[in-house]
Order: sequence, then structure tokens, then C-alpha cells
Amino acid sequence: MSRTALTREEVLEAAYDLVKQHGPDALTMRGLAARLGTAVTSIYWHVGNRESLLDALMDRAVEEMGAIRPTGRTPATRIVSVARQLRGELHARPHLIAMVHERGLTERVFLPAQRALVREVHTAGLRGARAAEAVRAVQFQVAGFVLVECARGPAPAEEPGRERQRKTVSARKDPALARALARPADPERLFTASLRALAKSLLAQGNT
Repeated sequence: MSRTALTREEVLEAAYDLVKQHGPDALTMRGLAARLGTAVTSIYWHVGNRESLLDALMDRAVEEMGAIRPTGRTPATRIVSVARQLRGELHARPHLIAMVHERGLTERVFLPAQRALVREVHTAGLRGARAAEAVRAVQFQVAGFVLVECARGPAPAEEPGRERQRKTVSARKDPALARALARPADPERLFTASLRALAKSLLAQGNT
């Protein structure tokens, strides 16, 4: 027997759990209806079509992330703190990244961070097109870094000869570089270093 007493919130909760467990590709209206023990028409009644449902899930995920609160004494350090908070929130919600990719709604996900970044670039003296460029540069840096981290799998094994050749060439020119590159990358340190350099370069425009 089909379930009759169903609320929009219950539909969204079930859909959100399904996406968290299996990704947005697993979200179908028939599958969701079966999960809830109701008719497909009931799902459409409460949330509309699949695109409307994904939009609602995006809004819910963004709301769940909450406000981004910068820390630090200078605009540059606060910008880095915004970026680090956003990266952490995205890492905690890989399903959100998948939904962003499917729906092309990066701007919506970045809106809380964008507001914080706008305040900081204004404090640093940037206005207009320069301010917009600085905000978007930070957003792209965070998004690109997180996407690479999420997509990166175990590195394929290199051919022994090629590995020795690479090490030999690097060591001959810069032994310290060769040793450093032979060690696994530290994503946290790399992310922070790249954001500090980016923020410093972007905010320097406010003094020109």
C-alpha cells in the first residue's frame, strides 16, 4: 500500500541522504518514491521535477554550511581563513561538489564565502572590476584545488627506469628540489601557501 501522509521535508531528507550516500546520479524520482514507500506522483507534488529537487537540495546544503566567519588581523590573512573554511566545508560534503558539478551552480555554493571575500577586498581598498577579479580568483583557486583533491586517486606506478631518470635529472640541478618532490605533497600546506601568495598579489593592487 502506498504511503499517503508525506511532507516536503521528508522528501528532501530522504533525497539528501540518498545523494550523500550514492551521489546525485543515484537520485531518481522512482527510486526516491520506492525509498519512501509512496507513489512517484506524490514526489512530484511535493518537490516538482528532478531539477527542482536538486535545486532544493543545493539550497539545503548551502544553508547547512552556515556563515563563513573570517579570522585574522589583516585582509590577506582573513581571505586565507575564508578559503580554508570553505575548503573544509566542501571536503565535509563531497556530495555537494557532485551536485555543483551536475547543476553548474558554483556561484550559489560560494555565496556565503563570496560575501565575506567582498568585505575583505573592500577593506583592502579594491573596488569595481579589480575587487570582482580578486574575489573570483580566490573562488576559482578553492574550487580548482578541491576538485583536484577529490578527483585524485592513487598515483600509477612509474616505470623504474623513468623514475630513476627523473630523479637523476632533478638531483643534478637541484638536490633539495629532488628530495622535496620525492616526498608526498602536503595538501594543507600547499593550499595555504598558494592562497597566501594569491591574496598578497591581489591585494597589492589596492595600493597602486
